[in-house]
Amino acid sequence: MKTDMTRRTFLKQGSLVIAAIAIPGEFTLFNASPVSAESTETFHPHAFVEIAQDDTITVWIGQTNLGQGTHTGISMIVAEELDADWEKIQAKMALAAEPFKDPVWHAQLTGGSTSIRHRWDIIRKAGAAARQMLIEAAAKQWDIPAAQCATDSGKVIHPDGRSLRYGKLVEEAKKLPVPENPPLKEAKDYRVIGSAKHRLDIPDKVEGRTIYGIDNKVANMCIAVVARPPRFGARPETYDTDAAMAVQGVLKVVPLADKLAVCAQTTYAALQGREKLNITWTAGSHPQLSDEMLDNVFQEYLEKPGVIAEAVGDVDKALAEAAVTLEGAYKLPYVAHAALEPINCTAHVKKDLCQVWVPTQGQTAAQQMAARITGLPIEMVKVMTPPAGGGFGLRGETDVVVDAVSLSQAMGRPVKVIWTREDDFAHDYFRPKSVSKIKAGLNKQGQLVAWSQKVASPSIMSRAMPQYVQNGVDPTSIQGIPDMPYSLSNRRVEYALIDLPIPVGFWRSVGYTITTFTVETFIDDLAHAAQKDPVQFRLGLMEEDSRPYRTLSLLAKKSGWQNSVPADRARGVALGSCFGSSAAHMAEVSVNKDNGAVIVHKIICAIDCGPAVYPDAILAQMEGAAVMALSLAFHERIHFAEGGVKTVNFDEYPILTMTEVPDIEVHIAKSIDDIGGVGELGIPTVAPAVANAIFKATGVRLRELPFDLMKLRNKIS
Repeated sequence: MKTDMTRRTFLKQGSLVIAAIAIPGEFTLFNASPVSAESTETFHPHAFVEIAQDDTITVWIGQTNLGQGTHTGISMIVAEELDADWEKIQAKMALAAEPFKDPVWHAQLTGGSTSIRHRWDIIRKAGAAARQMLIEAAAKQWDIPAAQCATDSGKVIHPDGRSLRYGKLVEEAKKLPVPENPPLKEAKDYRVIGSAKHRLDIPDKVEGRTIYGIDNKVANMCIAVVARPPRFGARPETYDTDAAMAVQGVLKVVPLADKLAVCAQTTYAALQGREKLNITWTAGSHPQLSDEMLDNVFQEYLEKPGVIAEAVGDVDKALAEAAVTLEGAYKLPYVAHAALEPINCTAHVKKDLCQVWVPTQGQTAAQQMAARITGLPIEMVKVMTPPAGGGFGLRGETDVVVDAVSLSQAMGRPVKVIWTREDDFAHDYFRPKSVSKIKAGLNKQGQLVAWSQKVASPSIMSRAMPQYVQNGVDPTSIQGIPDMPYSLSNRRVEYALIDLPIPVGFWRSVGYTITTFTVETFIDDLAHAAQKDPVQFRLGLMEEDSRPYRTLSLLAKKSGWQNSVPADRARGVALGSCFGSSAAHMAEVSVNKDNGAVIVHKIICAIDCGPAVYPDAILAQMEGAAVMALSLAFHERIHFAEGGVKTVNFDEYPILTMTEVPDIEVHIAKSIDDIGGVGELGIPTVAPAVANAIFKATGVRLRELPFDLMKLRNKIS
């Protein structure tokens, strides 16, 4: 890898590459494909599918383009069942609307790796129904039975070889009833699903034509920035409106509950106006809140009794009879989302219409919030979703929608609210801090006979979906323990809910990023105590025909687990199941015994997600997840001081650099299981695989994230 390239050199070379690319077609806002239909007469048998007379096929998608490739994947499913000409396919982002709601969660949102797995049958039927109607239209024109017709590449084919393109059949197909249960293809007949297709959104992104939410412009729009409390529970006590209004371009200062907004003609003027407010804030609800105070609170909750979340068998008896017992304690920090594109929203409230442009993961929530604020019927709130520069769960929150809609009402014009990077860090809904302790036992044969684990952490669901907190247990805080991929006759899970003012929310893979680290590193400790190979120890805890068993077996085979490694390197593995899929990682590392420096040389991943709709996107997701997970393992942590967030920008929140990125291999199983998720899956098992490799290399167990390399150095020096 070249590490001496300057920014100037990169831009010079990059401009030469971009200048050589010519993408035909006019760019359309929120269109993820260069194809553009010219005719207005269309055949629209399903909300997802629209076919024009010029053969253009538009796939309307309700899930947000977060860079994960879902728009292309969904389009591939439609194209497969429709037997479409892929060159005529385009994907467009739909408005917030009933047909695009998740059929399981009954809301339009993007999260939980559900975009395809919750809609697999619906999307297939949409394409298949359109195909059946086009066949019937052609058969009627030819006066032959529909069963005698075939389809291929956007054409209906007569038995004698004649054909009609789909666009020529639009008018007749529109008159036919939509079949409820059209015949679907068998997997053996797939030609589009599982193939190598170029991402539909890449050309516009490479050319710089993609319009993200933060780029959105509306006529007569003004810009707003909001001054938010620097401490939890604080409110503005005094501020200087006159000084802010004296800044050229500032239009108005608008109080909003516990914060103040500055609306201006430009972003710069708004930021300058906010600074000139010179706000004095109250002390807040927890002025002594700091890293040290939080450590004490979490430890206190870990030691006092919690609530039993799961109890299987007789754990105490099994532990008492165990030949060997092991204990371990873990600590994982608050983590920021730190998406590339800062939070933003544009709103325009009129008398009988509210328009919202927001790169959201939760269209239904945004629409409902805007309707509540304006008092308009839900159908008069139009939520448009531009592509988002990352999300990882945070963009499901509605705070910025509240601000934008409220300010548009106050200003009587469109308003775009923009967060700065400092706003992003200080007012995130963080991945919760979590502490945990585990005690487990082995019998004389080295078999795992008992597992007891307690977790203490804040609750995401208490705020976001309180109905899911039952008997004091937030299921997201312990997920990955009751549903670990191992069969245990004796297992107990205890939980202590910590109530703090620090807002917490959904972060990629939610609780699995925390609990899988604890489970998979402790499983390795048990394998070591049993003097068994870590892979074989895990396999011995699973059914041979299970998805996790096959996934770990695939990893062992593809990584050459049984092969020797260079003398200065060591390997570790970890396995996990979540969001309907399984993944396993092998990490190969070296540790400098003089200074404790760790180099991750290689990450190998095996994934079983059922039918691999879009293999290229799966590879990209798992590669990106590995990088993100390594960043968590070695760097990321939010700090607190003086009642608020101390971390303000990337200079205090380092992330993985390119020089730290290892070789990454991904192996996708040819699966016999149901379709599962991908986007969340690649994070949880990376850090424990690295920790297990470090343990193998040094004999030192690291039970905190990010890794304390100073502690490692002190123990091995």
